[in-house]
Amino acid sequence: MEITFHGAARNVTGSKHLLRMQDGTSVLLDCGMFQGLGEQTEDMNEHFGFNPKKLDYLILSHAHIDHCGLIPRLVKEGFEGQIFCTAPTMDLARILLMDSAKIQTQDLEYDNKHRAKKGQPQLEALYSEEDAISALSLFRIVDYNQEYHITPTLKFKFTDAGHVLGSAAVHIRADENGKSTYITFSGDVGRYGDLLLKNPQTFPQADYILLESTYGDSLHKDIGPIQDALLDIIKNTCEVKMGKVIIPAFSVGRTQELLYALNSLELKGILPDVPYYVDSPLSEKATQVLRDHPEVYNKDVKEVLKIDADPFGFKGLKFVQSTAESIALNDDVRPCVIISSSGMAEAGRVKHHIKNNVGQQKNTILMVGYAEPNSLGGRLARGEKEVHIFGDQYQVNAEVQSIKSMSAHGDYEDLLHFLACQDPKLVKKLFLVHGEYEVQQHFAEKLKEKGFSDIEIPYQHQKVVLD
Repeated sequence: MEITFHGAARNVTGSKHLLRMQDGTSVLLDCGMFQGLGEQTEDMNEHFGFNPKKLDYLILSHAHIDHCGLIPRLVKEGFEGQIFCTAPTMDLARILLMDSAKIQTQDLEYDNKHRAKKGQPQLEALYSEEDAISALSLFRIVDYNQEYHITPTLKFKFTDAGHVLGSAAVHIRADENGKSTYITFSGDVGRYGDLLLKNPQTFPQADYILLESTYGDSLHKDIGPIQDALLDIIKNTCEVKMGKVIIPAFSVGRTQELLYALNSLELKGILPDVPYYVDSPLSEKATQVLRDHPEVYNKDVKEVLKIDADPFGFKGLKFVQSTAESIALNDDVRPCVIISSSGMAEAGRVKHHIKNNVGQQKNTILMVGYAEPNSLGGRLARGEKEVHIFGDQYQVNAEVQSIKSMSAHGDYEDLLHFLACQDPKLVKKLFLVHGEYEVQQHFAEKLKEKGFSDIEIPYQHQKVVLD
């Protein structure tokens, strides 16, 4: 048996890990889109590093685009196998993949106009809405903690990873040469004490573990002050400076956490009286999916539901649908809060909002989660004074703030907690994926202190034979 790391290898996007058994059966763990990697991003998304036609199955950990975003491309290039995921993940993937296809088309129209003016060749989308529809027909639902037999010698089950709605860690049992091998793929691990979701579940002993490491060298602040930080930023920007707060936020997970926190301020009677816009049709759909799956809520949210039927709605909130409404926000000089995707500010409507507001000191760009260093969000977060947006250069005069504690990724204490159910002496090898290389090196040292002796940080397209 062998595993090849075709994405999220020494970087934080494009999750893709190919498991191949001796009988030729091949299973792909996630099929994510690369984001924010500069000029190489397009090429990395166009070339998988393997032949999709020869792939048998795909197991999807969750519906974030960096984990599912290339599934339509995979199908477009010939994959015809089954795609396994949880029910909430399927609901989210349906809207996310259709939206991704639509955004690609819209953004390319805008970019290609600029390219035409400069005499540059036109670009093509990775996939179409028709490709997304074809991909969705292959999805199959597997419940948490249900052992599913893919083949007579290959089975798996999901456990709740606590990262976003429907997120799962994947636990595989592969039978070869008269013995069983147990492989765990963490997907993305959530935080213990998340605002909305239950804690990650414990899982059976594994021989091999693929562990995400996004925040492997960081400790988040306590979750409690999130509401206080939001309140301070909104009051200072909207009431003192009379400006706008622009928040790039992933449509799935982060936007709902923001709405929940703002709703909590409303329940306390201290939410500033300004308009609040969620400028992402996808976010409204994702919020409804979360409403439709109350079984994922933690105890605190269930207590709020006893006094508030909608923990994601409050006075002054409006979901923006049309492009015309979105454009109109840029002409409206009134103070307001705009939450818009994507979280890394690499695509979608938020990119236009940043373009129109980043040059004014009265405004604030608020980052509320991880942004790949080369993405627009990453460049803003590290304090660059000039940024390129849609091919043009803009001065960063707006205030740039961040609330790192809102990340849906666990910090290194959360990740160590996730592994606490394992006997390190029985883990033959632990692979660190989904992290920046320097961060992974630091995290590897912490893992060695916990008794994990064989730790590997695979590089892109590296193949490893499992004993």
